[in-house]
Amino acid sequence: MTNQAVLVLEDGRVFTGKPFGKTGTTLGELVFATGMTGYQETLTDPSYAGQIVVQTAPHIGNTGVNSRDEESSKIWVAGYVVRDSSRMVSNFRAESSLPEELNKYSIVGISGIDTRALTRHLRTAGSMRAGIFSGEAAQASIDELLATVKGAAQMKGLSLSDQVTTDAPYTAAHQGEYVGRVAIIDLGIKASTIEHMAARGLEVTVFPAKTDAKTLLESHPDAVFFSNGPGDPEASDGQVAVLREILGHKIPFFGICFGNQLLGRALGFETYKLTFGHRGINQPVLDRKTGKVEVTAHNHGFAVRVPGGENGETVESPAGFGKVRVSHVSLNDNCVEGLECFDIPAFSVQYHPEAAAGPHDSNYLFDRLVEVIKANQNLKGSN
Repeated sequence: MTNQAVLVLEDGRVFTGKPFGKTGTTLGELVFATGMTGYQETLTDPSYAGQIVVQTAPHIGNTGVNSRDEESSKIWVAGYVVRDSSRMVSNFRAESSLPEELNKYSIVGISGIDTRALTRHLRTAGSMRAGIFSGEAAQASIDELLATVKGAAQMKGLSLSDQVTTDAPYTAAHQGEYVGRVAIIDLGIKASTIEHMAARGLEVTVFPAKTDAKTLLESHPDAVFFSNGPGDPEASDGQVAVLREILGHKIPFFGICFGNQLLGRALGFETYKLTFGHRGINQPVLDRKTGKVEVTAHNHGFAVRVPGGENGETVESPAGFGKVRVSHVSLNDNCVEGLECFDIPAFSVQYHPEAAAGPHDSNYLFDRLVEVIKANQNLKGSN
């Protein structure tokens, strides 16, 4: 039957449904996202490159899609899995339907499967490789399809920054009173991040992932920012070397998501792959500086390990950058969700403070960046 689609997991589990989006074959790391809203922001987030995303919310697509809510220039997910695809679009902002958008970007998906059972399975077995096969591709035997899945690349050890980064530098103007200039390494940046910085008086220049430290320094930045992005931080030695040079100049640094992992590596700590990862827009995180619990947006399958800093103790950077503290921690599994340096002006968080489509508990981190920039400017002015 050409109107059939199958989802095959590398552990042999199979789900049968209907084609959704383009008909064909796609392979990737299968992960689930817990957001009940914001499917368009998820689809256009470059952090999801190489991943087949399962939406745990049962009904997807009712508000359609529109250009304003796009976080980048295209859909990046490797594949898309939903239980029920909306048969109609009902929103005054809609410019197209979700199925039309998936077809536009040749995204292979599957609908009509028990996503609750699938999520429970992944929650037990962990994220894994999988494949969606629809149309003629679904007619092969399960053994053949499983062999194809097992032949796919694993996320661990995979470098994907070059696939999602900008081709050339570009600048976004500040709004209101000018505060300073931020040099951004684009590892898979979202449009909302740039909007948050510009709204706070920051002029930003976005550089490709492989930009060297010399080029960044020649732009005379008041701060350097490493964005979110896909892939294994252990496969990003080049960006780690660049960051170490920036930290050595004591230029203010802020990193989010992948940028947090690279700061961890630059400071001399290890990163490791999480069994399940954190994805969605309802992850509780404790900010140890304020004592507040934030509901946050996540998409990460790797994390930083800080021996001795699990309970907020200050530890020494193994790479010689002074004292470091785990500033934020996940209340679900105690995973490191942020780093704060005391001897250099650097900090980072593992989650997404730009949080499109929400929640917005962590927007204050962009204000914290402005505070660090101004403090450093005052320090330079007094010397």
